[in-house]
Parts: sequence; structure tokens; C-alpha cells
Amino acid sequence: MNAQVVGVNTDSVPSHIAFQKSLGGLSYPLASDRWPYAETAQAYGIFPASKHPVPFINDRAVFIVDRNGKVAWAKVYELKQQPDIAEILDALKKLP
Repeated sequence: MNAQVVGVNTDSVPSHIAFQKSLGGLSYPLASDRWPYAETAQAYGIFPASKHPVPFINDRAVFIVDRNGKVAWAKVYELKQQPDIAEILDALKKLP
């Protein structure tokens, strides 16, 4: 769908490496928002977390950024809720 998936959270790079190993690898990159701490999450309005009481982590969210760098679609999820892939693919299909 001419899109790139990137996982971003406030975990450290060593934590990301361990997470990827535990899953047998990932098909997309993970980016650490560790330093300056949560700067990206703050810019996207998901830090501090609003949907759960766990300290020092960001909300679980999906953002679709269009070719012009504008957020074209976004959704914040409960921490234990997995994003709906069909819903995300539908939003991608609607991009010009």
C-alpha cells in the first residue's frame, strides 16, 4: 500500500533488541523515543499516557502520516487492546 510501518515507544534500544529477539524478529523497524525522553510521544499528544495508569510509558496509538507530513488518521487504544489491522488498512486506502 506504499506505506512504511515504524514502531516507536519510550523503551531503550536494548529493550527493543530483546523484544525483537523474543518474537523471532520483526518485519519493520522500531525507534526509541528514549532521549530526549518521550519528545516524539509528547509531540503527538500521547505522553504522558491518558488511557492507563502505568507511569513512564506512552499511550498505544497508531498514526498515519501522509506524504506531506500531515497526520491523516490517528487512533489511541487501551494498553491491552491490539490495533485493528483492517481498520488501519481501510484508512490507508482512503489516502490520496
